[in-house]
Amino acid sequence: MRRIYAFNEGHADMKDLLGGKGANLAEMTHLGLPVPQGFTITTQACLEFLESNNTLLDELKEEISLAVAQLEDKTGKKFNDAKNLLLVSVRSGAKFSMPGMMDTILNLGLNDQNVEKLAKLTNNQRFAYDCYRRLLQMFANVVYEIDMKHFDRILEQKKKEKHIQYDYDLSADDLQSIIIDYKKVYQQELGFEFPQNVFDQIHEAVKAVFKSWNNHRAIVYRKLNHIPDDLGTAVNIQEMVFGNMSENSGTGVLFTRNPANGEANLYGEYLTNAQGEDVVAGIRTPASINRLKDQFPSIYQEILQYTQKLEKHYHDMQDMEFTIENGRLFILQTRNGKRTAQAAVKIAVDLVQEGILTPQQALLTIDCQSLNTLLHPAFDPSSLEQASLISSMGLPASPGAATGEIVFTADRAKELADQGHSVILVRHETSPEDIVGMHSSKAIVTSQGGMTSHAAVVARGMGKCCVAGCNELEINEDKKTLTYPGGQLNEGDIISADGSTGKLYLGEIKTIATGKNDYFDQVMEWARQYADMEVRMNAETVNDIKTGLQFKANGIGLVRTEHMFFEAQRLIAIRQFLLAKDEPARQTALETIRHFQTEDFSNIFDLMQDKAVVIRLLDAPLHEFLPHSHHEIQQVAQDLHLDADELFDRVQAMKEVNPMMGHRGCRMGMTHPGLYIAQSEAIIRAAIKTAQAGHEVKAEIMIPLVSTQGELKSLKEKIKEHLDQILNQEKISVDYMIGVMIETPRACFIADKLAEDACFFSFGTNDLTQLSFGYSRDDAGKFLNQYMDQGILEHDPFQTIDTSAVKELIALATQKGRSIKDQLKVGVCGELGGDPKSIESFHEIGLSYVSCSPYRVPIAQLAVAQSSIRHQEK
Repeated sequence: MRRIYAFNEGHADMKDLLGGKGANLAEMTHLGLPVPQGFTITTQACLEFLESNNTLLDELKEEISLAVAQLEDKTGKKFNDAKNLLLVSVRSGAKFSMPGMMDTILNLGLNDQNVEKLAKLTNNQRFAYDCYRRLLQMFANVVYEIDMKHFDRILEQKKKEKHIQYDYDLSADDLQSIIIDYKKVYQQELGFEFPQNVFDQIHEAVKAVFKSWNNHRAIVYRKLNHIPDDLGTAVNIQEMVFGNMSENSGTGVLFTRNPANGEANLYGEYLTNAQGEDVVAGIRTPASINRLKDQFPSIYQEILQYTQKLEKHYHDMQDMEFTIENGRLFILQTRNGKRTAQAAVKIAVDLVQEGILTPQQALLTIDCQSLNTLLHPAFDPSSLEQASLISSMGLPASPGAATGEIVFTADRAKELADQGHSVILVRHETSPEDIVGMHSSKAIVTSQGGMTSHAAVVARGMGKCCVAGCNELEINEDKKTLTYPGGQLNEGDIISADGSTGKLYLGEIKTIATGKNDYFDQVMEWARQYADMEVRMNAETVNDIKTGLQFKANGIGLVRTEHMFFEAQRLIAIRQFLLAKDEPARQTALETIRHFQTEDFSNIFDLMQDKAVVIRLLDAPLHEFLPHSHHEIQQVAQDLHLDADELFDRVQAMKEVNPMMGHRGCRMGMTHPGLYIAQSEAIIRAAIKTAQAGHEVKAEIMIPLVSTQGELKSLKEKIKEHLDQILNQEKISVDYMIGVMIETPRACFIADKLAEDACFFSFGTNDLTQLSFGYSRDDAGKFLNQYMDQGILEHDPFQTIDTSAVKELIALATQKGRSIKDQLKVGVCGELGGDPKSIESFHEIGLSYVSCSPYRVPIAQLAVAQSSIRHQEK
């Protein structure tokens, strides 16, 4: 097994083996960009290391020695060489970008002798000792997991002693003193010294990066971003270039377009006389990339040239890191840049208009789930006028609006969020360890750092509101206080953050929906154009239906009729039906039900007109309609003119041990056929009314929770006979069909039998998942997280389809059904109908449509289009 590739031996398509960073370094090398030389240790070597109980095999050590020798030949530099000293960086790089989640070490190769050689070679003692100081600190933390506070305390004490603010103001003598103290930390914490042998440093650094694949923050990040745990990380060992060598040196991070709003301008920050971690750590406030045009005009033009070249080559916006060493530019990294949804849709449209992408390619650049943030609320302008401003000095790092309780630690954020609180995480600056708390928070606020700081980048990737670098805030995380120019706040106080303006406000502020824009509309038009599977909505209220129609849903895939019974008068009617003592009382209740259901369905058909509407007959568990507490029973008895004691006895007699598997769905229709007939009559009478008004109607009546052919056949015959009789009486033809909702594994296995009577199938993935696993979705939360943490389950099967069994059941039922009716319409109307990963599975099966909540329709439309495009490319 080959474990190492030099940069000039790889290419962009080797991300599985070289990781994203290594593959892109190789690609940029071939493109002729000024990339410092280096080599990549593969992801396979990482997996080999992890499988060998975190042991670096002798074979890999030999390959590292050979690769180092080749690197020395290419650079003309050598480790320990007094004339031309080689130093390297060691960086992680997984297949998928995981910014800040794994580890990096810079300036590797320095020791007590080499630091003196570097000082002589550069004629710059301060620079040499600064590099050694950084190595000691990073190596201790990354390799030996020594808490950074030991080193921060020494550094801050020295700056305080010298009355200076910034690290770069420290003299060479100051840094030598700090180095002595840093080395003492090794002895105190570890009982041995910092390793002076360069190859020992390399081996330990490689081991540390490999192990960082399984650190807590990386595991959490992978879980949040659905990245598999079995990929491993590559390690990139690269010749060091130094942004901290002089005032004519610097380092920066830039995006080829604005990642917040998509504007086609360079966007980023840089620091002079600094190394890379200074920019992202928020230790110093960086300058805008636009200032580079004045300070280093020729460098700026070079960067402009390279950004344009890389965008055209990668067909996407790029996120780049660069270093300037004594006036010479080096490109250290490029990757497709993370962006907000607002930016994503604009960039996609712009790249098509610029001729860089086709519409199909542009659609593939957008994260489906990120569209959620386009529909998230903003602060109501009229409410803002009345709001008390805390600060307007923050940076608008990630757009959106959020209100919540102040918390100062990630752990507290998660704790309160799990209890149902809305929280805003307030920190000096976030670090990768805060990932869980950031995910749990409605917004992130920092007093330090810039637009490319950790908080800003991660928040944008998560779609979280973020206000960064609000330096007029004084945050005391120990005392849990936030002091601002006009006062002080404590943990638990309510604030509101506007990530689009960088402003903070006291208290809660009313929000409004941000709405769509022209770029969003264009993207969605493309998505609908290239999708080859319909997207319907789950809706029964006027507002929900109007929302879905605004998003151009193809129809309604699920009207949940049980949701229509929870208003007071309607609940009385269904209770009258269920608790009726005799048939006349039951028929009276059914007449009331038929009346208001006819009105409900008329409103739906009038709105939908010629679009298909799937109406599910009553499917709620019986207990949802029955009173439970003594007070409720007393009230219902009064409403229904019944004796309370008698009602109590009837409710007890109807009580079920497992209501989710009890007297519900078609079983209710079988024991009380009048209910389903009444609902069906309401559907057809509403359809007749709409048809008489000149509109086409496509009514699809769905019988739920069928497990046997007999259930479907019996109910279909009763319903059809009754409806055909009505149509004959009214002398009108209305397009309607009767289908089945498949929610049980047994129904999947007899789908060919069901297809003899069903005009369509619709899978209820919630119940199908419950009955396949034997999990109650209401109770599974007590153990699902633990299952996912332990790797027993890859994901929550109620959020993303289980491909091992549930997907196979759907595929089997679809195949069986279409073996009887080759044009059988088959859809999904459960929660998974709006999940992009599940949609990919449904597209593979060949379903006719998916149905989801109205606000998830755009997400589903984009996911269907992307799946269709990928399928066509294969």
